[in-house]
Amino acid sequence: MNNDENPRDEQPEGGASAAPGAPATPPAQEVSGRQRLKAGLWPPRLSRAQLIVAVLLFGLGLGLAIQVRSTSDDSALRGARQEDLVRILDEVDDRTQRLEDEKQRLDDQRTELENSSDQAEEARKQTLEKERQLGILAGTVAAQGPGITLTITDPSRAVAPDMLLDAIQELRAAGAEAIEVNGVRVVANTYFSGDAGDVQVDGKKIEAPYEFTVIGKPQDLEPALNIPGGVVQTLEKEQATVLVERSDDIVVDALRPAQRPDYARSSSP
Repeated sequence: MNNDENPRDEQPEGGASAAPGAPATPPAQEVSGRQRLKAGLWPPRLSRAQLIVAVLLFGLGLGLAIQVRSTSDDSALRGARQEDLVRILDEVDDRTQRLEDEKQRLDDQRTELENSSDQAEEARKQTLEKERQLGILAGTVAAQGPGITLTITDPSRAVAPDMLLDAIQELRAAGAEAIEVNGVRVVANTYFSGDAGDVQVDGKKIEAPYEFTVIGKPQDLEPALNIPGGVVQTLEKEQATVLVERSDDIVVDALRPAQRPDYARSSSP
């Protein structure tokens, strides 16, 4: 037989043929653009410089968020009228002046004690005066002086106990020295309870209109109630009517019984 006619000697074009029985090699899969992007981003490969920049940017963003929140908290003052801002500033100045006056008064008392020829008599006078002052604060003695009356009418029965407590706190911050609410003397441990339209002061039920009798400097007390977003505006949002009247002669004569402490004793010899 002629070798040229043997089919085993035929070679396919383009090179050597695969060995008989060997599996065919699959064609290489083409990698898509999305797969290449994913392979480049994950897992992340951050250099030290990139990590530092990321931390700095996080800190900057946190600082800006805090600044924006702080700025929004002052939005009530930023939206206030010029005369309201002037009044608030005057109130802060008045509070500072009261503290300075109190400091000067205490310094004068110390000087009198140090220079008095009869220190025992001077100490007795100051003790009696201090007792009178503490009696006013404790509500065990009546008080009289300039101040204001604050009358709150509540036709819709929407004034809640916490709103009346806010009024007390604002008056105290403005320098109120004696307060009475509907015949109940307000002292350090006074509390308001109940619900809107059903308010109790120290467990005693009071009815609207709520009348606050307050001794203090009228020029400080009235503006403190009328600051933007303050007591008066809050009450008026609840359809309540608020009337503030100044007077040169306010009497606070509701009294509290003197209470003897159960456990505390004076440490003086």
